[in-house]
Amino acid sequence: MSILEGLYGLVGYLVPFLFVLLVVVFVHELGHFVVARLCGVKVKAFSIGFGPEIFAFVDRKGTRWRLAAIPLGGYVKFIDDMNAASAQTGAPRVPLSPEDEAGRFQTKSIARRAAIVAAGPAANFLLAIAIFAFFFMSYGQPVYPPLVGSVMPDSAAAEAGFEEGDLIVAIEGSPISDFGEIQRVVGASATDTLRFSVERAGETIELLASPKWQTMDDRFGNEIRVGLLGITRTGEMTLKHYGPLEAVGAGAAQTWYILERSLDYLRNVVLGVEPADQLGGPIRVAQISGQVATLGFAALVNLAAVMSVSIGMINLFPVPMLDGGHLMFYAVEAVRGRPLSERAQGVGFQIGMTLVLALMLFATWNDIMRWTGVG
Repeated sequence: MSILEGLYGLVGYLVPFLFVLLVVVFVHELGHFVVARLCGVKVKAFSIGFGPEIFAFVDRKGTRWRLAAIPLGGYVKFIDDMNAASAQTGAPRVPLSPEDEAGRFQTKSIARRAAIVAAGPAANFLLAIAIFAFFFMSYGQPVYPPLVGSVMPDSAAAEAGFEEGDLIVAIEGSPISDFGEIQRVVGASATDTLRFSVERAGETIELLASPKWQTMDDRFGNEIRVGLLGITRTGEMTLKHYGPLEAVGAGAAQTWYILERSLDYLRNVVLGVEPADQLGGPIRVAQISGQVATLGFAALVNLAAVMSVSIGMINLFPVPMLDGGHLMFYAVEAVRGRPLSERAQGVGFQIGMTLVLALMLFATWNDIMRWTGVG
């Protein structure tokens, strides 16, 4: 491979990666920023990225908007923050003018502080809903009838007694109208015993099946582990069109599905049911972004929606340094009637930093093992 080819390949990964990451980070921080302004908090800086400043300007309210050299995150810094993580450092506070004193974050009520912190993840979820709703409204949704085309030998479906031509009308009592719904339920329920309501020869019968884990390659050659029932679809595809309100509802449902599936996977990792090799870091995100970009801009925007859900979810984990950690501290403050000591909060942030760094290192190690073909 020539140097030019290598540079072209790098750009092919880097540009889509930066697009996805910067959109998701910007929206997250914008959520914090907008609600902070509404709550009367003075924002000192709005930064996309960390480290040396590449570009910056100051708006009429004194907020410095900056683009930094390391685009792996961002922050909104309030007038009384000691650092970008809003952590208490124990250092003496610099005296502020009466106007700036009124705009301090720490003097606001618990409800307002919690709203400002929660606004970041909420903005991520709203972005995902808006993107999915736009696609549902603009392009519609392909729908296939939940008809069984064929049954794979030695599969969970074969063991359960599925037959060609079966119409699956419900899973665990929930109605099914699209083959894609079967795939979503089964893909997230490997090893669970599911009850299928099936119409066959004019009668409704009940079948019990336990989807099996299977490792397979996606369209880009990446290994993925999914639950499979072992059936194929049949029947003609129809395009379901949505009005604005229906599209928003479908977008919210899609966002919830991604959130639920992600949480189920993490729970199974903790319980030892699934391996942690699907956890990915920046290298993995860059690789997927570059691959998805080959399918077109619409596919890349859809990936941004999926990533936005993930970023919103991760930030709500009750880990000090993340938004969820701040919310946890506020909950303790509400119960105790006073905040934790600066020392206790400082220790919490150090623990949170350690956990976040450990997770990033583990995810990056997974990326390297996957990239080199060792893992």
